[in-house]
Amino acid sequence: MLKIEDLVVAYGGIEALKGISLHVEAGKIITLVGANGAGKSTTLRTVMGLVKPVSGRVLFQGRDLLAEKTHQLAKLHITLVPEGRRIFPKLTVMENLRIGAFCRQDEKEIQRDLEWVFSLFPILKERSWQLAGTLSGGEQQMLAVGRALMSRPQLLMMDEPSLGLAPLLVKEIFRIIKEINQQGVTILLIEQNANAALQIADRGYVMETGRIVLSGTGRELLANPEVKAAYLGKKRSG
Repeated sequence: MLKIEDLVVAYGGIEALKGISLHVEAGKIITLVGANGAGKSTTLRTVMGLVKPVSGRVLFQGRDLLAEKTHQLAKLHITLVPEGRRIFPKLTVMENLRIGAFCRQDEKEIQRDLEWVFSLFPILKERSWQLAGTLSGGEQQMLAVGRALMSRPQLLMMDEPSLGLAPLLVKEIFRIIKEINQQGVTILLIEQNANAALQIADRGYVMETGRIVLSGTGRELLANPEVKAAYLGKKRSG
């Protein structure tokens, strides 16, 4: 579905991505894990057209995304849940959700998708006329995910969805990510919580300083001694 080939991105002469390549297969959960500054967010920002690469290719179902404008990606059914939620605090929950469907005109289907979002996040239905800025951090994250789903994405990219959430809410967010995927949405997930991300991922890539240094199934990476030592807080034996 999504192919990134030999992608190089630089900020002021410093390479943030050093020729990375990865593949996101349709219907799967793919995760990028790594420390701050590894290049995870830069990867998503480049896919979305927010950053222009020095070289490389980004293909979505064979289409060159680097030739597309950022606002056109929603029409291609590609959506990003950004780090930090980026909801509209002075609009209601319902208004935020409707903004997610801004390029759609199929009102009956929009209503159906609203009901789906409310089934995933019942608290949003209870608070549909509340100003989004008055929600808790966890509720705002739910709203950001719900808003993204209203565009009916084929590829949903998520940047640190568990950041700053209490442990119980983190568990709930990952359960919902898995449920969204089971409804046929392909997910590209960036997470510092490597353990939680790899547990639900079909495939993972480990990034360090702009390079992909390891890849494998989620299960393989969870069992990898280097990953355990660096990202899962477990010391290497021997």
